[in-house]
Amino acid sequence: MSDEEMSMSALPLAIALTACVAFAAASPTAAQSYPTKPIRIVVPYAPSGGTDVIARLLAKKLSETFGQAVVVDNRSGAGGIVGTELVTHAPADGYTLLLTSSAHTIVPAMGTRTPYDPVKDFTPISLLTAQPYLMVVHSSVAASTVEEFIALAKSRNGQINYGSGGIGTAPHLAGELLQSIASVKLVHVPYKGGGPALVGVVTGEVEMLFSSLPTTLPQAQAGKVKILGISSLKRSAAAPSVPTLAEAGVPGFEVINWYGVLAPAKTTERAVTKLHDTIVRVLHAPDIAARLAADGTDVVGDSPAQFREYLEKEITKWRQVVRTTGVTAQETR
Repeated sequence: MSDEEMSMSALPLAIALTACVAFAAASPTAAQSYPTKPIRIVVPYAPSGGTDVIARLLAKKLSETFGQAVVVDNRSGAGGIVGTELVTHAPADGYTLLLTSSAHTIVPAMGTRTPYDPVKDFTPISLLTAQPYLMVVHSSVAASTVEEFIALAKSRNGQINYGSGGIGTAPHLAGELLQSIASVKLVHVPYKGGGPALVGVVTGEVEMLFSSLPTTLPQAQAGKVKILGISSLKRSAAAPSVPTLAEAGVPGFEVINWYGVLAPAKTTERAVTKLHDTIVRVLHAPDIAARLAADGTDVVGDSPAQFREYLEKEITKWRQVVRTTGVTAQETR
């Protein structure tokens, strides 16, 4: 065989080898290219709320890091169901995300029918933050500790009322959980938002409330309410002298206002990994961590697997509370 014939016969092999080398060289770049277009973060609530604030804070930092636009899309309606369902129908490519709150696990536990499964129809990215509630009472209430309040509630069974920002909110369920664990009977008074509920306990319209740290601490410092405990399992750096309800005689009590990021089910592993790693770095950036800490908010930044497990545990917990107390979305008993 001539040199020319050998060269001609080797040509297809050379082309194939060149293609393989080119593909191998391109693959790592392709795997690292996400994102290549704008990302949308769906917030299932109206602008200016806590979820929206966290979403915009995160979106700004992600946009700076990725070099791509990250847009917050508020899709409120039906207590968060409208925006949440929207995300389940989006492509599983990492370009549509859901930034949701503790309501994601409370709503289905309350018996509300949703067109999606809160766990199976999503790919968890990370639990972002956790903020506990303060258990406070009006200054005239004859209790300065959780134990004293429980004793008072038992002596006045069914006569002490507590407020919340509405039926099915975390503060509402916190009151139900307290009743379940401590074996007391309280009367729930729902308000149209956490702000009006705080006004209610400050004026004495209601006697007890689970309320957020940033808005409640100033009222306590002014002597308008008394802080009895905090709803996390460990004390908060923002209020280190306040005991947890668990250590104050209500074992296992934990109610957290959390925010987390989810993607549609079966979102690509490449996108999930890139999103998770970047989000965790953003959350631990000094300026972001300091801003959150000032509000009594703890940075979590757990793994996708840990977040999935947390969602499952929260749903189980709230379903048990609902079964025990008989409360529903209409609060009929």
